[in-house]
Amino acid sequence: MSDGKPSTLTADEPLPADSRHARQIARRQLMAEAVMAEGSMRIEDLTSRFGISLMTAHRDLDDLVSRGLLRKTRGVVSAAPESLSESADIYRSTRQAAEKRAIAAEAAMLIEPGQAIFLDDSTTVQQMVPHLAARVPLTVITNSLILMGELRGLRDITLLGLGGQFHNWCSAFLGPVTTAEIRRLRADVAVMSMAAVTDGMIFHQSPEMAETKRAMFDSASRRILLADHSKFQRRALHAMCALEAFDLVIVDSHTPSALLEEMRDKGVRLRVAPV
Repeated sequence: MSDGKPSTLTADEPLPADSRHARQIARRQLMAEAVMAEGSMRIEDLTSRFGISLMTAHRDLDDLVSRGLLRKTRGVVSAAPESLSESADIYRSTRQAAEKRAIAAEAAMLIEPGQAIFLDDSTTVQQMVPHLAARVPLTVITNSLILMGELRGLRDITLLGLGGQFHNWCSAFLGPVTTAEIRRLRADVAVMSMAAVTDGMIFHQSPEMAETKRAMFDSASRRILLADHSKFQRRALHAMCALEAFDLVIVDSHTPSALLEEMRDKGVRLRVAPV
């Protein structure tokens, strides 16, 4: 018996074969999920992935764009994150979960009692929470509503919650009010993640998020980036800074060795978290 909720498909499930209309609906849902998971994709890649013509891909994407789910420009389609709030939270929290836990545990070991630290809204940084009780006393500054809820009851942690415009898709405060608050502060360490790494630069799909993270970066004495291996396979629109600008980049052990060597050759300071 149905519980009244719409069923969903994932990219690993086959498309239904019962009718053309059902297949079209399912394909469009999977296309939206695929683009959201990657941040942005070439339309040509979508035609190969779903076995459809370029004309069909544009027709599907135009429908998704008209509903505010995606944005399409010059052969590339990108997620409209503000319109995919529930799905975005699900994807961000479940993708590469083991890698995120390993990276976060490694990052927590670098935090020293007495420090003031910026923690961003990323799901990788959220995995640091279980380890912070062993690093107290701490002052934690965050724009993440999720982190505010999880940290408020921890003993010997002074919590500073950043305000601003709340964005459901990431459960965080972003924008000019948030960045203005950040720039009035100075922390010992900033720990953050990102949507994508491309050609040695880190990117985000949301300009507001890129600006908020940049403000944390500029307002901390030490900057630590957390990047699971999947981030090096994605694309996003808005550049923040070069990898080597961080004092340390923590990756997981599933990151290809050739990529690790390439980053080290460029002067990126790396630590590999075993998974």
